[in-house]
Amino acid sequence: MSEHTKNLTPASATPGTPSTPSTTFAPGTPSAPGAPSTGSAPGPHQGHGHASPGKLGPLALGALGVVFGDIGTSPLYTFKECISSSEHPLLPTPENILGICSLIVWSLTLVVTVKYMSFIMKADNHGEGGILALLALIPEKLRSSGHAHIGWVALLVIIGAALLFGDGIITPAISVLSALEGLEVATTRLKPLVIPLTCLILFGLFAVQKRGTAGVGKVFGPIMVLWFGTIGVLGLIQIVRYPQVLWALSPVHAARFFLAHGIRGVPILGSVVLAVTGGEALYADMGHFGRRPIRVAWLALAMPTLILCYLGQGALLLADSHVQSPFYSLVPSGALTYAMVILSGAATVIASQALISGVFSLTHQAVQLGFFPRVTITHTSRETEGQIYVPEINWGLALMCIALVLGFRESSRLAAAYGIAVTGTMAITSIVYYVVARQTWGWSRVKALPVLVLFLSFDIPFLAANMLKFVDGGYLPILVGALFFIVMVIWKVGRVHLREYTTAHSPGWDDFTKTLLGKLLCRIPGGAVYLSSHRDGVPPLLANQVERMRVLHEVVLLLTVTTEHVPQVPPDEQLEVQALQQGFYRIVGRYGFMETPRIPALVAKAAERLGLHIDPTHLTYFLGRETFIASDEGKMGRWTEGLFSFLSRNSRSATDYFGIPPEQVMEIGAQIDL
Repeated sequence: MSEHTKNLTPASATPGTPSTPSTTFAPGTPSAPGAPSTGSAPGPHQGHGHASPGKLGPLALGALGVVFGDIGTSPLYTFKECISSSEHPLLPTPENILGICSLIVWSLTLVVTVKYMSFIMKADNHGEGGILALLALIPEKLRSSGHAHIGWVALLVIIGAALLFGDGIITPAISVLSALEGLEVATTRLKPLVIPLTCLILFGLFAVQKRGTAGVGKVFGPIMVLWFGTIGVLGLIQIVRYPQVLWALSPVHAARFFLAHGIRGVPILGSVVLAVTGGEALYADMGHFGRRPIRVAWLALAMPTLILCYLGQGALLLADSHVQSPFYSLVPSGALTYAMVILSGAATVIASQALISGVFSLTHQAVQLGFFPRVTITHTSRETEGQIYVPEINWGLALMCIALVLGFRESSRLAAAYGIAVTGTMAITSIVYYVVARQTWGWSRVKALPVLVLFLSFDIPFLAANMLKFVDGGYLPILVGALFFIVMVIWKVGRVHLREYTTAHSPGWDDFTKTLLGKLLCRIPGGAVYLSSHRDGVPPLLANQVERMRVLHEVVLLLTVTTEHVPQVPPDEQLEVQALQQGFYRIVGRYGFMETPRIPALVAKAAERLGLHIDPTHLTYFLGRETFIASDEGKMGRWTEGLFSFLSRNSRSATDYFGIPPEQVMEIGAQIDL
């Protein structure tokens, strides 16, 4: 027996008997029937999703710097767009100003405080939030159905996720551009510098993404505390001067606005919604900090100061209806304007950073759940699992953001393209939440339906108002979202068809072992790892090798990696091993949708549990490389299979994605017609 063979012999294992009992794992379910999940298992952020009382202050501070960046910088352009938009010209009369102030205040209250803080954030998946995490709470029968293998709820979620990608290209552009437009308020001589400086800042922002946000994140919170405190004080000064603006706190003025304008008042909602565009981010970033710190940060600082700032802008307009830039007009002229531009620039960079990080996380989740081709996932922090960098997405966003700035050149024009994507996602979130409440928590229709009606009572008007901006730029996020939707659906359907093809061409274990000895000429020294998409039967790659080459390694590890519908699988439930017969061993690795598998480490852990003395550098990994034949004979059809083939060729290789040493990989090609 060779030295390699000795090193691969189990220390103590009986052939055909597992050396350790295999573990089982069930995806997370609500903690109690009819109640939302409490998220008792820590998420991938080292427990940040479930803050202890001692950590409440630091977590709330961190939430201000990450979660509230988008919604916190909305005062830069929201009120200005409501008053001076060319799409819905509005006379700055006291009645209109009070009506707009009332609409903004009650939008913040209903959308953010009531909908997201009080209801939506209860729908967590082991502490994680976001629309894809919400999908994981849906029963399997609603996630897939029929020949398409994608249920109607899953399709809605894919649309919502795709729209968030569309939103991701606009938020950094409009935020940074609106901040630097303050230079025009200070002096018109600096106007030519606004566009170049905006592009330079955006390029720098995307260029530093590969370094991660661990170090920069420590100063995000204090900067946003300064930002919220400043805009609150500036607003309060104007309120003290013109206290009659406080009448806008009554929803009566919002109602009077629509009574006075009728259907012509609907388009104004397309601008009012800019005040709440960060609402979906609150839910998506819940896993970083947990519900309680986010709620504390919102109720204690973010919401009060935002309301003060919006009311202060309203008070300023009540005193002088000819003000062109309500936000920067709050600032006393002189050096303070330049200081405010610098602070605004810092705040908008933070807001953009939060959005970019959110898109990275969304991409990672989509890849793990099988909705998106494999891309490069780089973890930028050893301490925080959720801090990742996706270069393909990063530079794609960078190019599109800079192109938007160069094409639109003004934040008011960009505002016309802003809102459709996020309001569409908000409406979809409401519908999926209703499904979770009914199907997962067991709420009665009497209990769940009024909540849905309440949410849609403002989601649908907001969405309808933004659809009126379609031809003025709103088509941009829709086109981007449509592109991502097509990619996600075709990739998901193609992978399902590929899995079905693999299953159909995989011989059963009993049939394979009965004929194995008769087909083999020899067993060569060493060990081999065969990746399999399903945990039963034999990979077609292995069966073909035995059939054609008549040789096999002495130790064969059949490895299957699965993604569970939870953010992170606990380490003690991550691995299942089973010793089979004739030198075969089956390994199943389970990962959450926020994790990136590392196969060499998994194999080493499995070998230790099985009692195999394996030298990792002597293992050979066998992977299949499929070439898809786009024809009319397959289930997918010529066009869809052609696109799936293109995506497959350009996705990141399994070798890179799973961290397998390339010098230990052997790829065997196969031509397949799906």
